Amino acid sequence: MRRYDVPRHMLAIGLAAQAGFIDALGFLKLGGLFVSFMSGNSTRLGASIASRTAAAWTAAGLIGAFVGGVIAGALVARRAGPWRKPAVLGLATLLLLSAALLTLTAQPGNGLTLLMAAAMGAINNMFQRDGEVSIGVTYMTGALVKLGQQLAVALTGGAMWNWLPYLLLWLGLVAGAVTGGWLFALMDLHALWIATAFSVLLLWWSRRLGPLDLA
Repeated sequence: MRRYDVPRHMLAIGLAAQAGFIDALGFLKLGGLFVSFMSGNSTRLGASIASRTAAAWTAAGLIGAFVGGVIAGALVARRAGPWRKPAVLGLATLLLLSAALLTLTAQPGNGLTLLMAAAMGAINNMFQRDGEVSIGVTYMTGALVKLGQQLAVALTGGAMWNWLPYLLLWLGLVAGAVTGGWLFALMDLHALWIATAFSVLLLWWSRRLGPLDLA
């Protein structure tokens, strides 16, 4: 993350907060499954297959929707070229809006959480370098590993503050999850309307960054 300027750092933190918010909504609605954390869903898939429980089908569906979102986001990113960030975020916003609209129906079914998972998959195409994801905004294991590594560098006389962006990214996701959990208790999945509005704000911010950057 050191190569990115402050506005792009702020965008990444905002996306992590959005992911935490949406994942908290999905986790509470699904009773222990996730819409952005696919390592957890993969573990639940394996455990559910072993115990022959129906949760395996839900976990598999969420993983498939997430991967489908990644594919769609990658295709949009390739098509958009230098306008990759707003194009990918526009796709994710449309998916979240579709999920929010389903909250207005009497029986939204599993389609709502599948759309949430697809949106989370799509936004992982926001930050790329040399065709690879450079900042994962919906999962924090890599960020925490880099946080620990950079703290070790600082403790042994190296650069003092290179760990800070990774800490802020993690804190962004946690803050979003806290907010999502609090609003779920008040609004259930109608809180997706707030997530969609925040996504529109992030879309506006990504457009202000301009079309050309190294991310």
